[in-house]
Amino acid sequence: MQDNARRQLRQLLGPENFLEEREDCLTYAFDASEGACLPEAVAFPETAEAVSEILAIANTHRIPIVPRGAGSGLTGGAVPLSGGIVMTMNRMNRIISVDTGNLQAIVEPGVITARLHAAMEAKGLFYPPDPASMDICTIGGNLAENAGGMRAVKYGVTKDFVMGLEVVLANGEIIHTGSRCIKDVVGYDLTRLFVGSEGTLGVITRAVLKLLPLPEGKQTLLAAFGAMEAAAQTIADVIKSGIIPTTMEFMDKHCIRAVTQYQDTGLPVDAEAVLLIEVDGTPHAIETGIKRVQAVCTANRALSVDVARDAADQERLWRSRRAIHAALGLVWPRWEEEDIAVPIARVPEMVRRVDDIAKETGAFIVCFGHAGDGNIHVSLAPHDKNTPHEALTQARAAILKDAIALEGRIAAEHGIGLIKRNQIGWNLDAPTLSLMRQIKGLLDPNGILNPGKVFPSTLTCSAPFGH
Repeated sequence: MQDNARRQLRQLLGPENFLEEREDCLTYAFDASEGACLPEAVAFPETAEAVSEILAIANTHRIPIVPRGAGSGLTGGAVPLSGGIVMTMNRMNRIISVDTGNLQAIVEPGVITARLHAAMEAKGLFYPPDPASMDICTIGGNLAENAGGMRAVKYGVTKDFVMGLEVVLANGEIIHTGSRCIKDVVGYDLTRLFVGSEGTLGVITRAVLKLLPLPEGKQTLLAAFGAMEAAAQTIADVIKSGIIPTTMEFMDKHCIRAVTQYQDTGLPVDAEAVLLIEVDGTPHAIETGIKRVQAVCTANRALSVDVARDAADQERLWRSRRAIHAALGLVWPRWEEEDIAVPIARVPEMVRRVDDIAKETGAFIVCFGHAGDGNIHVSLAPHDKNTPHEALTQARAAILKDAIALEGRIAAEHGIGLIKRNQIGWNLDAPTLSLMRQIKGLLDPNGILNPGKVFPSTLTCSAPFGH
């Protein structure tokens, strides 16, 4: 970074908002993936105008900018491959306004997702997107990744709750997309363009979010199965029955046993798989929905179907689902992750194929996830110290290709980022990928925004060090 640019940024932000010491930069060199690369500086803007000025300086001097939320991403989206500046948005953390009459909230990108949930629920309102990292992740990161979560089966993902955005472009220009109107066909839908763009097209500084009335109640059910195939078929059959649960999560036997070892929440350890299903709404809707789900589970030879007795029992069950990642660390210290999606009716076939891949490659493969919307999380590890790493590489490639063969996608909610950039062409044809590159070139002609992400690239870390 040129000395002139450094001086301008120091003057703009002050020493408390512009860090350059190596030990400060080290803490922003990585996210929750395996990648790590040292930035030259870390900036903490507090207003959209500050973001604008930072980008104008960076664009003039061709300094790479990597927008960052909480660093909880799993595909390397916040790793500063080209050094440059990590722009951390967590000081722009205001819930600016809540409009109870129009069911809308205007928020800044640094708002923690769980904090938004709590603030809205205190007013009898509901913001459904609930990524697993909601206690630490930010709305800005959710917008950049188009985050999903457990409730997506009924309510959808982040993009379904965004009405408008304030975005700063690479040249520092501030634009506004969408509006506060439910119906709005004025111009192109640029809001959807920026949601899920992983910080490669602009920096989001404000969002108008859609809210819902808080459901009157909810009920949770745990069904255990003697075969993974039966659990997978139940997922498709519940949807066909006409009931759309709030959530429908599954865990295979490896998850069940790991969670029980980590914290005993009463899961049936002899089961091959469990489904955790929740229904919300009015008391009548909940009663009808739960009864129909119970009937489908029973028809698919469930070993047991248990309805939570009260709110504490519901929390016990969900605690087991949230503990999976920590619990798997007791089984093996380092896992590789895949995040795939297939049409809901293809979930049973995809689960069978993953089991076949494990047998063929010798990899140890664990499945869990948001099965009600077709999103399967696959964790891979060696069976033992003698398992070659090539087995995991082969298994990961086979999983992605089988998902595509079933009309699925190689990334469901974790993004493309760095990890899957060279596989994006497996899902997208050449003309579509070319159009996306043209859009990137139009909005960021100097390529300063999150370089080396999303598109196929050979760009590697400019300042590597041990993670």
